[in-house]
Amino acid sequence: MAESSKEELVQLIKRFGAYLTFKMSNLFSISFHNLNSRSVGAVAGLAVAIVFTWRLLRTPSAPQRRQPKRQAPAASSSGITSHSNAAFIPPGVTSSSEDARAQNVVDEFFQPVKPTLGQIVRQKLSEGRKVTCRLLGVILEETSPEELQKQATVKSSVLEVLLEITKFCDLYLMDRVVDDESEKKVLVALEEAGVFTSGGLVKDKVLFCSTENGRTSFVRQLEPDWHIDTNPEIVTQLARFIKYELHISPTRTERTPSNVFSSPSLERFFGSV
Repeated sequence: MAESSKEELVQLIKRFGAYLTFKMSNLFSISFHNLNSRSVGAVAGLAVAIVFTWRLLRTPSAPQRRQPKRQAPAASSSGITSHSNAAFIPPGVTSSSEDARAQNVVDEFFQPVKPTLGQIVRQKLSEGRKVTCRLLGVILEETSPEELQKQATVKSSVLEVLLEITKFCDLYLMDRVVDDESEKKVLVALEEAGVFTSGGLVKDKVLFCSTENGRTSFVRQLEPDWHIDTNPEIVTQLARFIKYELHISPTRTERTPSNVFSSPSLERFFGSV
């Protein structure tokens, strides 16, 4: 039906064109001097009819359906530059590289901040304000009072944690020694490590005794929030009186009280190594 209507319109246009050709030939055969007002009016009307017909024929009979834009072919060779790729991207549509960069910015913004060692120390100690700690095997490389008669060496790996504890807590260091010379060696080692200058520890808070029971008495008198020791017997004895304890041991002790924690070293407990 649409095809027959189109054919009829074409035939009508042809007949109208033939009529216009005939009229125009007759019009121009008339001498210019013989034109009157009626003839001029006829010419003007004919011109208007031609213009109107021409505009009518140019107007589309129905709105054309908008063709979807072709999707840009993927670049398969290195010869295609990023500028040519950007020309294929429709307005309002971002490229995959832009989306990736935006996602990276969002991920970095919402990435959790890694806590500092000081924050970890506070969290691990549960805001405890007073701490007592054994020297041998925890702060010092030496593990027995007899070794202190020869030398005293502060562990380099524990120094950073020790200084953080002194900034936040009231720290007391203690241990059993055999003689006064051992005490001096320990104090010199701590001083050379910068414990007394960089941290909040003073020499008066480094306590010495001649027996293991003496260390237990120190802890009981000071009533700390935390006690750190390597002796499992002392840890067990003090578990009833101290809020928290940290047992430094290479092997985990079984059946420990709920308030006793275990770690191979002080620095490992705070995750600094």
